[in-house]
Amino acid sequence: MTAPRPTSAGLTVQQVLLCGALIVTLSMGIRHGFGFWLQPIITERGWTRETFSFAMAVQNLAWGVAGPVAGMLADRFGAWKVLVMGGLMYALGLLLMAVSAQPLGFTLSAGVLIGIAQSGSTYAVIYGVLGRTVSAEKRSWAFGVAAAAGSFGQFVMIPVETWLISQLGWQGALYLLAGTALLIAPLALGLRERQGGGAAAGHQSVGQALREAFGYRSFQLLMLGYFVCGFQVVFIGVHLPSYLKDHGLGLGVSTGALMLIGLFNVFGTYAAGMLGQRFPKRHLLSAIYGLRAVAIVIFISVPLTPASVYVFAAVIGFLWLSTVPPTNAVVAQIFGAQHLSMLGGFVFLSHQIGSFLGVWLGGKLYDATGSYDVVWWLAVALGVMAMLANLPVRETPILRSPQVRPA
Repeated sequence: MTAPRPTSAGLTVQQVLLCGALIVTLSMGIRHGFGFWLQPIITERGWTRETFSFAMAVQNLAWGVAGPVAGMLADRFGAWKVLVMGGLMYALGLLLMAVSAQPLGFTLSAGVLIGIAQSGSTYAVIYGVLGRTVSAEKRSWAFGVAAAAGSFGQFVMIPVETWLISQLGWQGALYLLAGTALLIAPLALGLRERQGGGAAAGHQSVGQALREAFGYRSFQLLMLGYFVCGFQVVFIGVHLPSYLKDHGLGLGVSTGALMLIGLFNVFGTYAAGMLGQRFPKRHLLSAIYGLRAVAIVIFISVPLTPASVYVFAAVIGFLWLSTVPPTNAVVAQIFGAQHLSMLGGFVFLSHQIGSFLGVWLGGKLYDATGSYDVVWWLAVALGVMAMLANLPVRETPILRSPQVRPA
């Protein structure tokens, strides 16, 4: 048996997958349980759901706005440095989230600071290293493995976080999670690329890459689809526990539903990565968005019972982050890996704008109408739009002049 060979980035594929998967497991696992803090925080602080929802919306927007900058820095100076800073900021944001007694402080900590931290500790940065380490024919699979790790983090952390809240209180649980987030920093050392193995080896400038991408129709369509993805998953992730409670279903059903979403997301994201190597990714993305719309329509149309919740959670979980591997694989396939973290960050910015609207409108329209019905149907309409938008995407590598072709 031969030892794993280092790639041009100076890393082995196994090393990158292991460290990257563990980092995504921590960063995504922690954030997926934020919905369980809504009820205890607004009860103790005397806030409305919109107050909490707005902070979570700002978190997603800050994550998206900081994403391209984090990606640019990772491509230029090394992903591991960005990941270390992301882990430290994540821990600080969780600590401040626990002690913020005013809406403004809560928005700045839980919203702005944690959002920026997530931009430097999640998919875009990890995928940049993967794109430079894994061969082109295996990228979709590798992206699926990393996305599945984030899903596994959700599955594991959901029951852990609910247990911590019940045992330590919501503040104590945040203190412990802050310490857990610090583990991202040492794991980032496993993603130190050899000098010259990253984006600097290419010949395309940042400005050239941005003009090329934003002037390309397929990139615009991918961003539109990712906007819808963000709207749907963050609305469901944050507001589903409260939606179920409003209909008389207890915390156990909410916990079980989010666990099922995380569990089936592991299978869905991995399957999407595998299928992306065999079938056109645009068709795969269209199918995912279309099936999401169908699943939501059925869920809100049938009587709400624990059984219907669990079936919906399993189906939507399979489709949850399954858009991530094919979307990022298409970006790498079209533009190459030189500026992948930065371009992935811009695509994710669109995702987070959708996330902002999904989580904020969930609270805003609930307070205005006393129901989530309008937002559910809006999620359905957007799903149909994303299904149609992804069909004309071109997956072939973009043609460049030799002067700007990445090495």
